[in-house]
Amino acid sequence: MIDNRKKGIDKQAIEMHIRGILEALGEDPDREGLRETPDRVARMYEEIFAGIAYTNEEIAQMFNKTFDVPVSHDDLVVVKDIEAFSYCEHHMALMYDMKVSVAYIPTDRVIGLSKIARIVDLATKRLQLQERIGTDIAEILQLATGSEDIAVLISANHSCMTARGIKKPSAKTVTTTFRGRFEKEPELKNRFFAMIREG
Repeated sequence: MIDNRKKGIDKQAIEMHIRGILEALGEDPDREGLRETPDRVARMYEEIFAGIAYTNEEIAQMFNKTFDVPVSHDDLVVVKDIEAFSYCEHHMALMYDMKVSVAYIPTDRVIGLSKIARIVDLATKRLQLQERIGTDIAEILQLATGSEDIAVLISANHSCMTARGIKKPSAKTVTTTFRGRFEKEPELKNRFFAMIREG
């Protein structure tokens, strides 16, 4: 488990460094259009990197309210096309047009559907790798639901590939993470993919 805990975002330090970056770019941070940019960036970072402040265990505890529902061992809960974004830890570049689909096999209780979207939201609000996002979401869902059987599929564009470097704007990255029965049972994987394709 990766411990992503930090003491909190230091907005003053971010403002100072953004001002320095503007100067290093040859800009005048005191000109009208840039005067408030360091403050704006610090406030934006506080929002878009909110997930850094929490461990996976803490996120699971925040969203682990479950409901008693009669289920069988073949019941499957799928929430697909959850829109999200993140930032690549290599270039701090945006991962955008991200769609996250998750599934789990309930034990004897189910988690609220909105909690799944909230878990995705906080797991992506970190400096991340797409591959790790899937791992983090799977781990958080295992802790929150009590189920070992989790599937995560993520599709996203990466601006470090589309806007710089190789500059391939149509390139999409797709990753999968499977835990429990999804790892061992090909028919369950196929059922998950079929449900993702539907509607």
